[in-house]
Amino acid sequence: MSVVLSTDAVPDQDKVAYWSDALGRALVPVTVTPRAGRPFGGRIVTDRLGCLRISRMEADAKRVTRTPALIGRSPGNEVAVGLQLAGTATFVQDGRRAELGIGDLVLYDTARPFSVSYPERFATHVFQVPRHVLGVSDSDIRLVTGTAIGTGSGFGAVLRPFLATLAASAPSYAPEAAQRLAGHVVDLFATLIADQAHREPDGSRDHLVRSVRAHIDRHLGEASLSPESIARAHHMSVRYLHRLFEGEGITVSRLVQQRRLEACGRELARRGRLTPTVSAVARRWGFVNPAHFSRAFRAAYGISPREWRALHLEQGTGGRAHG
Repeated sequence: MSVVLSTDAVPDQDKVAYWSDALGRALVPVTVTPRAGRPFGGRIVTDRLGCLRISRMEADAKRVTRTPALIGRSPGNEVAVGLQLAGTATFVQDGRRAELGIGDLVLYDTARPFSVSYPERFATHVFQVPRHVLGVSDSDIRLVTGTAIGTGSGFGAVLRPFLATLAASAPSYAPEAAQRLAGHVVDLFATLIADQAHREPDGSRDHLVRSVRAHIDRHLGEASLSPESIARAHHMSVRYLHRLFEGEGITVSRLVQQRRLEACGRELARRGRLTPTVSAVARRWGFVNPAHFSRAFRAAYGISPREWRALHLEQGTGGRAHG
């Protein structure tokens, strides 16, 4: 049965407070700020199809904000997809700003702060699913949030008419059909996230590879540096990180080891009054196990770290490791 919440019978002075409460019940708790000097009213109709919650909303101009304080009091656990039906909207999350027109989609995470500004009266459909049923990584979700997804072509063009029809007919489905439809929507949303997260605009791949390489060089001395930590720092999945490096001729793990060995080689070859031990140099550049370091160094340069140091000291140069 549909749940209908409307400001129609609410006194003008209470409409904003009522609407804020209505959004908290139908979607998630938010702060509502209407446009100054304008009348305000709104109507939201919500239905449930299994794990899927569908809300059909129409309201006057306003700004909606989900703050860290509201999240602390009422943590969200859902991922939502909005379909703009009338009017325009500006959606902001994770440092990205999406300008939405009629027919555009936007995906957002209720567990993190966001804001939406509607400069005029608008209508939208919102589809919410628990994030754990999607089976996609948080990093992939973060790559998609706050981005306008057009529906003129591609996967968006397939998704838009299905979602519009589903929202319009939501109250008519029997429980078993509703469960099946919810499962299909979950699959479609997971596909949407994967499609958008792994899409590579011109030049984006090269930029990401350069960013990852720079990150590795900055954090070489940290023993915790790994594909997992690198992917987390760049808000991407480990699988996508490995995919980025498929054309680089080296894996991420091998690159980390190579750069560490080069740093160790340079330091061991450097002449000076103070000469740190081989194990101290290894630790400084992220090698926890001295035996592993020695084996890796010999495999790369054909001699042991001590032999490398002795060779460069005998030559009287500040030589450089090449690999």
